[in-house]
Amino acid sequence: MNLFDVYPLWDIEPVKGLDTTLWDKNGEVYTDLYGGHAVISVGHCHPYYVQMLSEQLGKLGFYSNAVQNSLQKELATKLGRVSGYDDYALFLCNSGAEANENALKVASFHTGKAKVLAFRKAFHGRTSGAVAATDNPKIQAPFNATQNIVFAPLNDLEAVDTELSRGGFAAVIIEGIQGVAGIYEPTNEFINGLRTLCDKYGCLLILDEIQSGYGRTGKFFAHQHYGVRADIVTTAKGMANGFPIGGVLISPEIKPGYGMLGTTFGGNHLACTAAIAVLDIIEKENLVENAAKIGEYFKEAFAGDPAVKEYRGKGLMIGLELNEEYVGLRNKLLFEKHFFTGAAGAGVIRLLPSLTISQETAESFVAAWRELTK
Repeated sequence: MNLFDVYPLWDIEPVKGLDTTLWDKNGEVYTDLYGGHAVISVGHCHPYYVQMLSEQLGKLGFYSNAVQNSLQKELATKLGRVSGYDDYALFLCNSGAEANENALKVASFHTGKAKVLAFRKAFHGRTSGAVAATDNPKIQAPFNATQNIVFAPLNDLEAVDTELSRGGFAAVIIEGIQGVAGIYEPTNEFINGLRTLCDKYGCLLILDEIQSGYGRTGKFFAHQHYGVRADIVTTAKGMANGFPIGGVLISPEIKPGYGMLGTTFGGNHLACTAAIAVLDIIEKENLVENAAKIGEYFKEAFAGDPAVKEYRGKGLMIGLELNEEYVGLRNKLLFEKHFFTGAAGAGVIRLLPSLTISQETAESFVAAWRELTK
């Protein structure tokens, strides 16, 4: 049997990692400034993380949600406190797409309405409802086509008002910062205006913080830069440092019912242990503050850089839009300088490193960049 060939792959196989360093099967050393799509939040193989998971695996790896699991309650308590959403309820699942799928379902249950407003260039996942709310027809099968999703331009409150005034909307869903699109931010005025319009028209505000959350932008969630409080928040990528997990933070105004949501693997013992370890490390090592500090260094370092057409993002969620003559720089960074980075199309390099990244590592990347672009 062959693998279903849906990924274009580099001919590199990492086999070992430590913090922001990777080793491939041939012993070559790389610096990871992408974290596997912003997943590695506390560094590869953090000793505390490895210890916590190893100890839990020696006790119990899995049992279903038909029984008590105090690890779920511990995770919910810690996440509520650290995120500032301590009065919300937590539903655990296995991925970001699942988190958004369940958020949309909860909004529809709560409001009794079917329509959802999303935004141009949005990416919310690849499952049925999440991919319908993703502005990319190439990854939507005919099965996913629905009249229940309406798209509006980002940062256009008038367009949002016009659509919501038509009625029938259960929710507005928006990324804290658009990631896959190339790191595009909502403005302060826009995100606060969304909150006002959702209240006006009786729909819920869902903040997709799957990529932009967990301290990446210098706040725990990106939308907290704007002082906004969402009705539902979704999280996943950095939540357990590579162990599959997703979470939906749900307002106390939304009441649950037995059977309303469900999952076999969501919130299992290993997933919760991994997520608890991540929160412990984030707090103990002041990683939200580190993300803000190193992000500010990168912003200053790339100011006026001849290769950079535009610098976008906050903290360690960075998009470097390249001037045309520098398209192709990402491959040079990888194969000549051994730095893993991400991309959004050919013209944008994305930096999404572990929140543990050191000043020294950041400086070494800037030095390599300048050697390639001088």
